[in-house]
Amino acid sequence: MRLRNITGSREVIAESPYVVQEAVQLKCASSWNRIFGNENPIHIEIGMGKGQFIHTMAKGHPQVNYVGIEKYSSVLLRAVQKMEEEELSNLKFLRMDAEIVGEVFGPGEVDRIYLNFSDPWPKDRHARRRLPSREFLARYSRILRQGGKLEFKTDNRELFDFALEELGPAGWTLEACTYDLHGDPEMMAGNVTTEYEEKIGRASCRERV
Repeated sequence: MRLRNITGSREVIAESPYVVQEAVQLKCASSWNRIFGNENPIHIEIGMGKGQFIHTMAKGHPQVNYVGIEKYSSVLLRAVQKMEEEELSNLKFLRMDAEIVGEVFGPGEVDRIYLNFSDPWPKDRHARRRLPSREFLARYSRILRQGGKLEFKTDNRELFDFALEELGPAGWTLEACTYDLHGDPEMMAGNVTTEYEEKIGRASCRERV
């Protein structure tokens, strides 16, 4: 992965009203209720990139609160700029590493998690860093409500197969799966694309669980 540093991005994010600055201080549901000013369900996207997916979701579902998580300031800056152009009251951002997700959401606080085209971390020694790994699934289990769901999309077949293999050891149940998302009308229903998804085009393999 190559990222271009954008001068001043950290400063803009630190001052943005759309970015929750006290992330590591959030320990319970009441904090997010206070931030959003309601008790609506919470959906989060981990590794949201430039924010097209989560911004579109938040705009289309005002009855749901959305939190986008992104590690890199230069990437998160683009999502902040989208919000400056079209502000949504049910969308907030966090700049943080996904490893501390359990520190900013309380047990059973999240209704749905989205993982879209995550970094595949192809080397075996980096398996634990993969967002659908059993280590991360354990973190998600703690913050998802009973019956909560995770949606995962990727164009990397190795990462997809890895994710399927991790479900059983992590105690998860597969509800639906396709190896050809754009060729599956049922799974495509309600699909919202990311910037990357549009870039790679329909011809590429897109799996979803």
